Amino acid sequence: MFDYPVVLTPDENGTVLVTFPDVPEAITFGADEDEALLLAVDALETGLSFYVDARKPLPTPSSAQGRPTVRPSALECAKLGVYQAMTEQGLRKTDLARRLGWHLPQVDRLFDLSHASRFDQLEAAARALGRHIEVRVAP
Repeated sequence: MFDYPVVLTPDENGTVLVTFPDVPEAITFGADEDEALLLAVDALETGLSFYVDARKPLPTPSSAQGRPTVRPSALECAKLGVYQAMTEQGLRKTDLARRLGWHLPQVDRLFDLSHASRFDQLEAAARALGRHIEVRVAP
């Protein structure tokens, strides 16, 4: 759902630059491709957090077209999915807080990608939006 294609560009100094065509705010580099892709997860999460903080719609991932893809961690994917459902329904954080019977700072923390939210809270928020969260382990 949040698999974003990356462009890996060898730098002049021997490192590998990682950019995201769909999330231009996310940029990082690594000593080699493996390290660059590992660090790309944090760069992507940081880039997407700018959209959440600005209350903007999340960018839609484009087709990978043979490029490698990177996705946020599972917890962040759940947070982003709930955020996306909220924005698609034209709701604000205060609306979600009211539906959940929570204080606004609780909802703010729910969408803070650096905060270790509890999964049951994300499930409650998804239910309040008429959605559910699915988790699976894939090969």
